[in-house]
This record gives sequence, C-alpha cells and structure tokens, in this order.
Amino acid sequence: MFGQTGGKTLRTLHFWFLVAVLAAIALSHSVEAAPTKEVRRILILNEVNSTYPGIRIINEGIQAGLNDSTYHLDFYSEYMDTSLFPDPAVQQELHDFYLRKYRNRKLDLIITVGPSPLKFMEEVHKRAFPGVPIVFCLPTLGSPGAPTLDPDFTGVGNDMAPIETVGIALRLLPGTKNVVVVGGVSPIDREQVANIKEELKSYEGRVEISYLTDFAIPDLLERLRHLPSNTVVLLTSVGRDTAGTSFKSNESGPMVAGAANAPVFSLFDVYLNHGEVGGDLSSLRGQGKLAGDIALRVLRGEKPQDIAKVKGANTYMFDWRAIKRWGLLEREIPPSSIVINRQPTAWEAYKNYIIPGVAVMFAEALLIFALLWQRKRRKESELHLRESEERLRLAAQIGRMFAYSWDAATDVIERSGESQEILGVPKEAAATGAAVLAMVHPSDKQRLELALTELSLDNPMLHITYRILSPDGAVTWLERNSRAYFDSNGKLKRMVGMVVDVTERQRGKEALADMARKLIEAQEQERTRIGRELHDDVNQRLAMLAMGLDQLKNNPSEVENRVRKLLDETNDLSNDVEALSHELHSSKLEYLGVVAGIRSWCREFAEGQNIEIDFRSDVVTLPPLETGICLFRVLQEALHNIAKHSGVKRVDVRLTEHANQIHLRVSDSGKGFDVETTMQANGLGLISMRERVRLVNGTIAIESTPMVGTTIDVRVPLESKQDSQRAS
Repeated sequence: MFGQTGGKTLRTLHFWFLVAVLAAIALSHSVEAAPTKEVRRILILNEVNSTYPGIRIINEGIQAGLNDSTYHLDFYSEYMDTSLFPDPAVQQELHDFYLRKYRNRKLDLIITVGPSPLKFMEEVHKRAFPGVPIVFCLPTLGSPGAPTLDPDFTGVGNDMAPIETVGIALRLLPGTKNVVVVGGVSPIDREQVANIKEELKSYEGRVEISYLTDFAIPDLLERLRHLPSNTVVLLTSVGRDTAGTSFKSNESGPMVAGAANAPVFSLFDVYLNHGEVGGDLSSLRGQGKLAGDIALRVLRGEKPQDIAKVKGANTYMFDWRAIKRWGLLEREIPPSSIVINRQPTAWEAYKNYIIPGVAVMFAEALLIFALLWQRKRRKESELHLRESEERLRLAAQIGRMFAYSWDAATDVIERSGESQEILGVPKEAAATGAAVLAMVHPSDKQRLELALTELSLDNPMLHITYRILSPDGAVTWLERNSRAYFDSNGKLKRMVGMVVDVTERQRGKEALADMARKLIEAQEQERTRIGRELHDDVNQRLAMLAMGLDQLKNNPSEVENRVRKLLDETNDLSNDVEALSHELHSSKLEYLGVVAGIRSWCREFAEGQNIEIDFRSDVVTLPPLETGICLFRVLQEALHNIAKHSGVKRVDVRLTEHANQIHLRVSDSGKGFDVETTMQANGLGLISMRERVRLVNGTIAIESTPMVGTTIDVRVPLESKQDSQRAS
C-alpha cells in the first residue's frame, strides 16, 4: 500500500516540475520579447537644497516638461548649497567632489537651476563634460559678471520683471516717492540685486531708489518698520543675511511683509500669500516647465545651438488681502491678473444657505396657499366639470353629432342622447345595428354595406357619407367616421366613432350647384342682351348711315347738311358703343384709378338714365385692381337696380377710406324691397354682389324697407404699402 502511494506521489512531483520548467521558459521568452526603453541620464544641479520651496517647485516643473519622454530617465540631483556654504573654498571642494563623482558616469544632459551651477558648468564643461548639452533656468543672466556660454548651452533666460513691478506699484500708488529694494547676501541674492539695479536705472530721477541688502534680519525688520511715507518695498530673494542665517521664501516673505509699514511688492510667485501685494511675478514652476520642454527637445535629437533661449513665464499676480490692507484700487490692476485670497461677499459666502432657505419658505407659502384654496378650488373644479359637460352636450347639439359604440357579438349600439333627435327615433326605439341599417336610404344601402365588408386589420378606418330615412319620411345626410377593432383571428369585435348630421352642408352644396347653374344662365342672358343690342340698335343704325351715304350720290346739293347730320349720328353711335363697352369692362379703372374711374362712370350713367348721382370720395390710397373692380361691379349692379326698380331720380354714393379699409355706401329713398324674399328668388344680382365682396375678404350689408329706401354698405380691406400711391 505504501509503495503504490509513494509511486503516485513521485509521478505528481515530476508532473509539477515539468510544468514549472515550461512556465520558466515561457516567462523568459516573454521578458526577452518585451520592448525595453533606452536609458537617458540627466544631472540636475541646484543652487540650494530641496528644503527650499523654490527648488522643489522648479523641479516639479522640469518633471512635468519631461513627462512625454519616450526614454527611461535616470535623474541625479545635486545641490551647491551656496546659502549654507558660501565660502569659496567649500564651494571648490563641492565642485571637485562632483567632478570626481561623475567622472566615469556618462551623462546625456545637465540641467542647472540658479546662477552658481551655471557658472560652475561654464568653467568645467569643455574639459569635464565635453559635448554634453546644458539646459539652464533661473540664471540671472544680464547682471555684471554673467558667464559667456558656448553653443552647448541653451535654456530659460532671466524673467525677473522689476521694471514692470515698479510700474504697477506706481500706478496703484501714484504718490510714491521712494522705492526700497530688500534682498539678502547669498550669491543668488547678490546676483538678483545687481540685475535689479541695472534695470531700475530707467526710474532714476522719478523716484528715490535705495537698497536694504547688507543687514541682519533683526536690523532689516527694524528699518522696515520706520520707512518714510510714500514708500513702496520691492522684495527680492533673501536667502541669507549678514549674520549668516539662511532663510527660505516662506520664512523671509512673512517677516518682511509683516514688519514693513509700506506695501511690499515682489518678483517671484513664492514671495506671495504672506502679506505681499504682488506684481509681475516670475512663475518658478513655469520656469521649470519651460526648461523641461527644452530638455525633452534635446533628448529627441535637437542641438542646443538650434534651440533659441526663451524668457521665463511671468504673470501679474496679487493678494486681495494686501490690496485691501493698503487701500489700493483693484480696478487699476491689469485685467488679466490673477487675484488670490479674494474674500467672497456676503451673498457669495452664504448663497448656498440663503437660496435653499428662501426656497423652503417660498415652498411653505405655496403649500399654505394651496391648502387654503384647496376646498374652494375643488368646488370650482366640480362646477367647471359640470359646465364643461354641459358645453360639450350643447356643442354636440349645435354641431348635430353623436358618438356611438357597436358590439358585433350582441349587435347592441351605445350612443349619446343627441342621436335621438338626429335620427328622428323615439327614446324607446331599439338601438341595434340592424335597426340603424334598416333606416339607410335604399340608394345608399349597398354602398354602406360594401364599405363595411372592406374593413380589416389593415384597413380599420371607415369614412362615408350616406342618407337615412326618418320614421316621418324626412331625409337626413350623415357623415360617419369610425374605427373597427378585430381580434387576433381578424374577426370584427366592435366599432366606435362619431356621426355628424351634414344635411345643411349637403343643402349648401346643392345651393352652390344651383347658383353655378344660374350664373351660366345669366351669362347666356347677358350674351343674348349684348347680341340684341348689337343687332337691333347698332347694326340698324350702321345700315341707316350706309343708306344716308348712298343717297349723297343722287343729291349732291345737300352734301353739307347731310354730312353734318351723318356726323352727329356717327358720334351718337360711337357714344352708345362706348357706353356698352364700359358696361362690359371699364378701362378707366386701369388708366385713371378706382376713384376717378367710378366718378366718370357715375357721370355717364346719370346722363344716360336721366337721374342725379351725388358722388363724394375722400380715398387717397390707390387700392389693388381686383378691389377696384369689385367695388365698380357692386356699384354697377346697385345703380342698375335703382334705375330699374326704385323710381327715384337721386342717388347718394359715398366712397371713404378708414382704418385700412375702403367703405362704399349707396343709398336711395325709393320703393325699397324685402331683402330675404329677394335673396330666395331666382335673381342673381344680390348673390353676385355678395360673392364678389367675399372674394376680396370684404363684407356687405343690405338694408331695405318698403316705401322708405335702400342702403348698401360694402367694406373691403385696403392693402398697405410703404410707398403709397396716391389716387389722382
């Protein structure tokens, strides 16, 4: 038993051993196959150690600029510590140590931060690091004694802006007479002060410039407490005082800003947020980012001499608390400035509490109001509901319609109460599909049955018009709009819809057709009249003229008298033809305008009919031609009727313009007539007048009383135009 067990164990161990070997082989192949990044070694030489905030900020910027590198970067950071160890001998020992340390280390790039590392590289580059590119930042170039750089050097130049910062200080404090520059005694402090002295020469004569640099901090602070009035302080770096004490920006900045009895302006963003006002500040992170960008370009193969040196990143930055402390006007700072520590207003600080509080109170007020009016509104809603139901019922009655629902299984119809009046059936009559179908007019029954049989799932809508015969024999036209519902097998289950009594509509169509027939008859009558006029009058008179001309041959002695008589007859004939032409179409409307054309026609008509027409008009705007023709034809019909039926010899015609409308009024004091009776007669005069006015969107009113007179009022809209044409 133990032997079998031992054999199985041994075989298991062999199996797992083979698995482990295969896994190791596969892993080694995968590691070999994985691509490896090339290594690039970068030495960063810093002015001071990383406990100084400025160095830490600059190095963060350098790292940000190199983030996109495709290489594996090895960084070496060293510190000159010129603030802690300013002794030249100690500095020389550090130089020798770094040269020995990196003698056998192949470097691909050196970045210097500060003026001392840059000077060191300028001295030893050609012999200790030949061909290695140098990228510098924070160099304080331009000051006396600045190094002369060979082509392997490039980087970020001096970006201190003392001129701009003093300029904004004088803008904020126009009464300034003194500018006091505060700095330290470390090498970088002295480099910066020397550079500031050179740049501020342009302000000599405008303000008194003095320098507080060679002092121990206690003495410096005491002097700052007793500065004369109308003074501003320009703070540069204070890395070390004359007592040998080293300071960082977050130590010297608060002490200087707290002690000075004048506003303190600064040159670097690390000297802000301690009570300093601010200025055109150099961004240390921006300097580092620019240096990192240049370093990345060098690593990618560009030569330093081909990369132009750039100026650092400056931004106007101010501390809102210091602005308020010194009573400065915020509107005087540049518009694109960054303002930190701005205190919110009461609204900005508490709006997150005010808005919800007001909202809650408003909501509570609304809720109280709603509760107070709830009962009243409920009663009003119930009343409105009853009124709505009543209005719906009245609308159905007025519109003469009813809703229905038919069940195919039981043949029962449910319908609204208006159906009894429309169908003319008593309330107790059977409401079934068969009963309703039996009422359908025999001429329409087959068409309705065919439409019902064509309903299906794909064609469920029914729209049809047909007639029914009421029990009293009256014919009613119905328009039925319904939808059919089927089960899954396509069997009809029910129908719902609306039925409308369209009897009046059908009568209107019949009346319209009758009117069309009458219009055709009227046209034929008019043609007959014109033909008779031409045959019986014009033609006969032309024949008489021909005969008169023929007679001249037989009696030459009477030529002069006969010609004069024939000429008069010709003129009379011409006038009659012209009058007939005007009856058919008055060209004066087109050439003279509506008002002048109507006035002329009234004059001719009055002379021809031997009546007096008093025509007056105040219309000044020329209406469209179709409006003018409408008014002209209505006036023609009215005056012809007056001349034929009224028996008067005087007619008043008024044409006025008001509220963008033209108003035509024709009145007489004649026999009068019954308007309704006349409208129902076979004549077309009044009907044609109404139709003409309707076509131009106008209105017509006819009032007549037997033995009193008749008045016709027509109002038509007048199209307004910017350049109104004036009637002659």
